[in-house]
Amino acid sequence: MKIILKKIFRLGDIQAIIIIITSLTLNVYALKYFNPSSMMAVLAFLYAFYGLIVLILKMREWPVRIHRRLRKRFPKYDRFCSLREASVNKRGTVVKTIYITLRVLTVACAVAMLFQKEYSNFLLCLFTLILFTLPDIVQQSFAVRFPTTLEVIIYCFIFAAEVLGEINNFYGLIPGWDTMLHTLNGFLCAAIGFALVDLLNRNSKNMNLSPLYLAITAFCFSMTVGVVWEFIEFFGDQFFTVDMQKDTIVSAFNSILINPTKENIPVVFDHIKETIIYYGDNESFTIPNGYLDIGIIDTMKDLMVNFIGALIFSTFGYFYVKARDTGTESFVEQFIPIVEKETDEIK
Repeated sequence: MKIILKKIFRLGDIQAIIIIITSLTLNVYALKYFNPSSMMAVLAFLYAFYGLIVLILKMREWPVRIHRRLRKRFPKYDRFCSLREASVNKRGTVVKTIYITLRVLTVACAVAMLFQKEYSNFLLCLFTLILFTLPDIVQQSFAVRFPTTLEVIIYCFIFAAEVLGEINNFYGLIPGWDTMLHTLNGFLCAAIGFALVDLLNRNSKNMNLSPLYLAITAFCFSMTVGVVWEFIEFFGDQFFTVDMQKDTIVSAFNSILINPTKENIPVVFDHIKETIIYYGDNESFTIPNGYLDIGIIDTMKDLMVNFIGALIFSTFGYFYVKARDTGTESFVEQFIPIVEKETDEIK
């Protein structure tokens, strides 16, 4: 029996592709033209089930073979994989557990999005899986190791922003979710900017940057990342019909544009009762208790909380550098990447 099963399912690549395509085509044809209770429909469904099993088996085999061929053909890819495997082996139990758990949840979410035909969310899940590899890439590229706390926060941040925030709409369901993540983003980006400049400073004999300079650089790096992200949100809303810049209901505003005298004096509109939007073919939508602000308040709020997060870390980073030479321990060390090996002198 085992020999028969092996012969049935041990197929070549071309045979497997033909079976998968023909079983899918025949099943679609049977659903459209055959009576579900007829013998032809039953045979078509059985053949489709056989094709599904072949597909599952090949999906376990093909990625492994492709991965091996890529490693043989591209030395840089092989080196990346080797370094990534070494990095994974160095992780602690907590990091490994969280990393695997979040990846499994993301894959499960991707499968669910496929069944629900939410293809944009499916692609977002794939993008999230790619983002999970960024800490490895950074650690290998700069020969550093992220502390456990920093690595865990990065993974949780990616999952909370993409899978929970975007796909499961935590931004809309939980007040303050967006604010929390942007504050954390400011903190983390400041930590990364601080670490990059600090590593450069400590490994060069021609540089001796002051703690204040390091803190200001970290702060500016974080704010730059925050501004670039707001650019991405703006252009996403403008060109891809999404709503990354969340809207706000506003009950009052000041405007010079609609001053009937055309003078440079703002007209104050307060206690707005409702706004009626007319669109399409005589369709309308009423917004109660104000008007719809398209993004600007959300953008400014995001930048302000990013400012707060960046300022907090930059302040702690300043005192961390001043106390580092004295051997005093600081919680900031949990957010500073550690040099794994001595780098070449930077000239």
